[in-house]
Amino acid sequence: MNTSRLGLALMHLLAKLPLPVLRGIGWGVGRLLFILAAPRRKIALRNLELCFPEVPAAQRRAWAKETFVVFCQTFIDRSWLWLGSEALVRSRVQLTGALHELEGDTATIVFAPHFYSMDAGGLALPLNTPREFTSIFATNPDPVLDAWFMAGRQRFGKVRMLNRADGVKPIIQCLRKGGLLYLLPDMDYGPSDSVFVPFFAVPDAATIPSLSRFARLGKAKVVALYSRMTPQGYVAELTPAWDNFPTDDHVADTARMNRELQAAIRTMPAQYYWVHKRFKTRPAGQDSLYK
Repeated sequence: MNTSRLGLALMHLLAKLPLPVLRGIGWGVGRLLFILAAPRRKIALRNLELCFPEVPAAQRRAWAKETFVVFCQTFIDRSWLWLGSEALVRSRVQLTGALHELEGDTATIVFAPHFYSMDAGGLALPLNTPREFTSIFATNPDPVLDAWFMAGRQRFGKVRMLNRADGVKPIIQCLRKGGLLYLLPDMDYGPSDSVFVPFFAVPDAATIPSLSRFARLGKAKVVALYSRMTPQGYVAELTPAWDNFPTDDHVADTARMNRELQAAIRTMPAQYYWVHKRFKTRPAGQDSLYK
């Protein structure tokens, strides 16, 4: 049995444990990883330094420690999220906020940024709406893990996973049929198609403008889903549809997207995905921010 299959077998066992026990395991593994995973620790600390230069270094380090803990806790929670009963998931995952935005058949894009709890939010939606639900994914190089991720994310409702390689056409078709699109456009995906807009204290963060473009092409409204880990499980909060979005200016729209995200991050700074090199793509001629 290879390592991935052993890991999935362990997940089946973990799914049966009480939530406080799982969170305790995640806390211990996370604190250990903060010490051992030096490259990722440095990335998280640097991201926090770049975004929050006004915050004392001790507070940023505390956030970085907590972000490793939350990363591990939410990863372990995938055991019961993807393998536990529907009743168990419903008891621990709550969808709140502007639920009326899911009613009807208006094309809707759900802006779902990379909080560590995003997979819980991804299950909360199909558990609470019968509408077709589409998401975009990147293939995991490990076929065993890829199959697990795909099955877990599609276990409830009418969920359709599209590969980025499939292009724009099936995404727009889904929206124009009145579907929901679960979109995660807040990482640094490289220079191709990116625009440089502010993100916290960094004035030129490479960001893909897909939220604005898909909303315009699909004639869709945009809501945000901010997923938060709590001691009882998860709360995914749906916002009202954004006013005056999209506009004819995709760069201004993308800058607004980042501002909306910043406001959400400030409510739970340690739960955002800081271990990714968010600012690896620089404008021509600028040095790396991670040297």
